[in-house]
Amino acid sequence: MLKKIIFGILILLIVIIGGFVVFVQLNWNKTYDIPYPELQVSTDPEIIERGKYLVHGPAHCSNCHVGSVAEMIAADAGENVPLKGGVIFPLGPVGTLYTKNLTPDPTTGIGRYSDAEVFRMMRHAVKPDGTATLSVLMPFWDMADEDLVAVVSYLRSMEPVSNDVQQNEWTFMGKAVRIIASSFQPIENPKPYPSAPPMAATIELGEYLSRYVANCVGCHTNRDQMTFEAIGPEYGGGMEFEPFPELHLMVGEDPELWLRTPNITPSPNSSLSKFKNVEEWKERFRKGRQIKISPMHWGPFSRMTDEDLEALYLYLTSLEPSDYDAGELMFKK
Repeated sequence: MLKKIIFGILILLIVIIGGFVVFVQLNWNKTYDIPYPELQVSTDPEIIERGKYLVHGPAHCSNCHVGSVAEMIAADAGENVPLKGGVIFPLGPVGTLYTKNLTPDPTTGIGRYSDAEVFRMMRHAVKPDGTATLSVLMPFWDMADEDLVAVVSYLRSMEPVSNDVQQNEWTFMGKAVRIIASSFQPIENPKPYPSAPPMAATIELGEYLSRYVANCVGCHTNRDQMTFEAIGPEYGGGMEFEPFPELHLMVGEDPELWLRTPNITPSPNSSLSKFKNVEEWKERFRKGRQIKISPMHWGPFSRMTDEDLEALYLYLTSLEPSDYDAGELMFKK
């Protein structure tokens, strides 16, 4: 009798596990019928110039959408590197991402997609094939319409570069996470900022940049390593970045070294508290990258305007202080 019960339980477990495996394989890459935003690219030089500033500055697209780690380093240093994509971003047990070709190449870049498809990707985190992407890495869904238009208009104006980028790779665990985690779901009801705030040292502009352009809140918030959903207070720091061996070795750093983002609320013990005034804050940003393996995009941020940097400082210092302990910022596991 006991053997029959055990056997029955085993059969039930096999059926449940098998059913789950089939469910994941059938649903991990589902498509979504999300409407296209009614936006159009522009050939206006001023709009294109605004897009160039965003792409190579606060939105920091230029640091990731390049072809190699060496080009990432060059782009961070200010070199004009083609945004042809191909850099590998390991996501641990979830899988591997490959940055996409943002040049208007008609075969391998965004030239093969309509404006509507590109705008939907930015506004809803839905790719041209209808599948969803990891929204937290490109948090532009609430960016003001005119800035979305400026970014895509600039990308359309670039020189096309042919570079066929490999498709992202997902482990079974990654496929399961894609089904259950909200960070892998489309942004169905975005709330675009009414209009981009004027470039002036205001709290409003600082919040806009921090949340919808530079993504300070995305990285300076502790997130689950599997789902990327927030598990700590906003701006409290603590998000972990696993070692990037190729980059670490190229710049002469320990390939086993992990990093955590610091607390940037106005708490007495936060990293923000090190800056006694806005001039010290701007001075630090103008120095650019000091820690070679820092995940922060110091290069693009160092080239932001005074007004943008001042606005960020005003906004961050206006936040409710958090005593959240992010832990050691550089560590080994």
